[in-house]
Amino acid sequence: MKELFELYLTFLKIGAVNFGGGYAMLPLLEEELNKKRGWVTTDELMDYFAIGQCTPGIIALNVSTFIGNKRHGVAGAAAATLGFLTCPIIIIIVIAAFLTNFADIPLVQNAFAGIRVCVCVLILEAVLRLWKKAIVDRLAFVIYIIVFILMAFSGLLPVKVPAAVLVIAAGVAGILIRGHKEAVS
Repeated sequence: MKELFELYLTFLKIGAVNFGGGYAMLPLLEEELNKKRGWVTTDELMDYFAIGQCTPGIIALNVSTFIGNKRHGVAGAAAATLGFLTCPIIIIIVIAAFLTNFADIPLVQNAFAGIRVCVCVLILEAVLRLWKKAIVDRLAFVIYIIVFILMAFSGLLPVKVPAAVLVIAAGVAGILIRGHKEAVS
């Protein structure tokens, strides 16, 4: 029970400062769960993000659920998920109740502008960390370029390719190409 409560409190703390979504949360998760607690390796965290991107729902919430499940099964998944959701639900309820009264106040608008800048920096840091772990050879770089072009120019294509399809296709490409290389070696 103590471990479940620790999971809940850890993700309560992370959920309380999760502005900007899953990618902005990556540096916080890595610091708290990898460096401080040793619950996951950096590679496991990257894998959870990749799976979280492909599964329905919020990436950050999915990652919390995966890590909770790894630590203590279904009960751990529930504890981590509830911990992560507690603060955002309270904050959303409070904001929904009072936002119309405060949205036009310059102080509130300025605070949101500052938070957006911070979120951009957190996302950029997450991208750089992911880059270092993901782009390990020419094959990975080629897959990156293809996916980047498809995403960047999706507005010009006759059909927009969903991100989940690109993630799955990149995974299949990695399996086929690396599998072929290993078979040849």
